[in-house]
Amino acid sequence: MISRREFLTHAVLTMAVTLATTMLPASSGHAQAWPNRPVRIIIPLPAGGGSDFLARLLSEGFEPTFGQPLIVENRVGAGGRIGIEYASKQPPDGHTMLFITNTQVVQPALFAKLPYDIMRDFDPVSLMAQLSVVLLVHTGVPAHSAKEYIALARAKPGYVTFGSSGIGSPFHLGGELLKSMTGVDMLHVPYRGSAQLTGALLAGEVMSVFAPLHSAFLPSIRSGKLRVVGVATSERSPLMPDVPTIAESVPLPGYALDAWLGVVVPAGTPKPIVDRLSGAIAALVKDPAFVKRWGPQGWQPIGSTPEEMRAKMRAGLPKYAKIVKDARIPAQ
Repeated sequence: MISRREFLTHAVLTMAVTLATTMLPASSGHAQAWPNRPVRIIIPLPAGGGSDFLARLLSEGFEPTFGQPLIVENRVGAGGRIGIEYASKQPPDGHTMLFITNTQVVQPALFAKLPYDIMRDFDPVSLMAQLSVVLLVHTGVPAHSAKEYIALARAKPGYVTFGSSGIGSPFHLGGELLKSMTGVDMLHVPYRGSAQLTGALLAGEVMSVFAPLHSAFLPSIRSGKLRVVGVATSERSPLMPDVPTIAESVPLPGYALDAWLGVVVPAGTPKPIVDRLSGAIAALVKDPAFVKRWGPQGWQPIGSTPEEMRAKMRAGLPKYAKIVKDARIPAQ
């Protein structure tokens, strides 16, 4: 197990090298003045989750590099919308950052009126990490591959059930996308949150779920209580490299879900600040010491440019809007 001292040493050195290449000339006032006080990173979800975990790792390498602490602030409620609205109203001076996930790209298709526009009101900084999404089944389900799962659903219309943590959640949409692309009839069963969903799957109350492959599910998979029949993201998971993707095993070209986490700032934040943050974050998440701490959780580092993150977000908007429309999920 790597020590906290070793982690900080790796992180600081890597971030310092990156900053040396991204610092602007002395004429850039914004780059010189920032940060002049503690920087906040808003987490619109409760403490203890993946966003909170990664934010606190990020904060450990922030102060040695930038000379100011990074304060993690959880602002929860309304599925994350309260924290995001709050962040959208903060001054664009580089002293407020926000963690978002692919859920925020889904929301415009689900809500008739949001108090913010995720593309207009924020400037992307960097995609930090992604999770593999898998199709999990209770071991009583007679399917050992995605191909067998779809065959079962096709043979018994309405028989196969898949659960989610709520209507319109990204993993509900994963099931709806599979239905629309294969023409099978499956029953969606929404639960109140991931904890209730996990318990229902383990008890056999629901036959399957589309879920991120992380530490919460791994013990049940390894003990044989749950079975992975396919990977729903576009690439195989490093944690289970022998399990094929749904797209390749069915085959079902084009079938893929997203499960990513990234950092944005209020729109209008000076580009020199955005670029410095992006370079530092990209270096940190790829640092071996950082990966050693979060890798067992199932996270895979990305570390993108602002432009790459913007393209990822923009591509997701019409994709999820089509899934919502095809599934006839009414806007809230």
